[in-house]
Amino acid sequence: MATASTPVPAALRTKRRREAARTAAFLSPWLIGFGVFFAYPLVSTVYFSFMKYDGFTAPTFNGLKNWDYVLNHYPSFWTGLGNTLWLVLVMVTLRVAFGLGIGLLITKVKTGAGFFRTAFYLPYLAPPVAATMAFAFLLNPGTGPVDHLLGELGLPQPGWFTDPDWSKPALTMLAMWGIGDLMVIFMAALLDVPREQYEAAELDGAGPLQKFRYVTFPNISPIVMFAVVTGVIQTMQYYTQAIVAGKVASGVIGGSGQQFEPGYPHGSTWTLPQMVYNLGFQRFDTGSACVVAVILFAISMAFTSLLLRRKSGFIDED
Repeated sequence: MATASTPVPAALRTKRRREAARTAAFLSPWLIGFGVFFAYPLVSTVYFSFMKYDGFTAPTFNGLKNWDYVLNHYPSFWTGLGNTLWLVLVMVTLRVAFGLGIGLLITKVKTGAGFFRTAFYLPYLAPPVAATMAFAFLLNPGTGPVDHLLGELGLPQPGWFTDPDWSKPALTMLAMWGIGDLMVIFMAALLDVPREQYEAAELDGAGPLQKFRYVTFPNISPIVMFAVVTGVIQTMQYYTQAIVAGKVASGVIGGSGQQFEPGYPHGSTWTLPQMVYNLGFQRFDTGSACVVAVILFAISMAFTSLLLRRKSGFIDED
């Protein structure tokens, strides 16, 4: 047996180098993709966050001025951060709960399951811009059929996308309408739960709630965590629906010479991704836009790490 002082034979060193080269060759597609599409953009974003850069002239170092501007002087930064966190906490929670509930219902349906599965999945295929414009029409407080029906029933008629108090709930309703992706994932997980576990629970006298708590949820908890983590990441990048809804509700839907400041109405739909666009492509302040992008990445990583840590602790306790 070789000790620490025993030289490694040349043949063994050659074999190890070949194994390392073979491993690197198999990993090279991932390494190249990770370096080009993640590591390099991330490092560049951090670098430009300390630079004065407009995208045209050469960047010059300006220390923490971009950070100070964004955190202390940029209008509505904290409003956008609050809106983004609201969407993460409320929209992701409701989408996961609604998707799981629809999945549970469809797996219990004996007749017409294929129809309901298709009906709930099709909205997910609608383009985000078209879906948002359709919702803005349906929820129009003046001519929309939803408020007209609510009025006929004697119920309050919210302003939806024109009301700061209702704009984010309206966006949440839009997100729940396109719930088909989560529904399919949850249905696959629910159908994979072992039937014998349900039978054993019934023999022990468990009711529907007890079976869900002690049989269904423990089996699908990894899928629930996957849905929550991916939902948080997607919502932290929430841009298209919010800006389209604001444009349609404000009457600015395009055309030459029209200017639109994201966040209508009154900054209630203003999010961090819109802030990146506003700084980088409307104000040509790339350095400050990179600051917001770094903050967005840090918050996403914090949420994801916290969720995965809680999941690991839950598994250890079990």
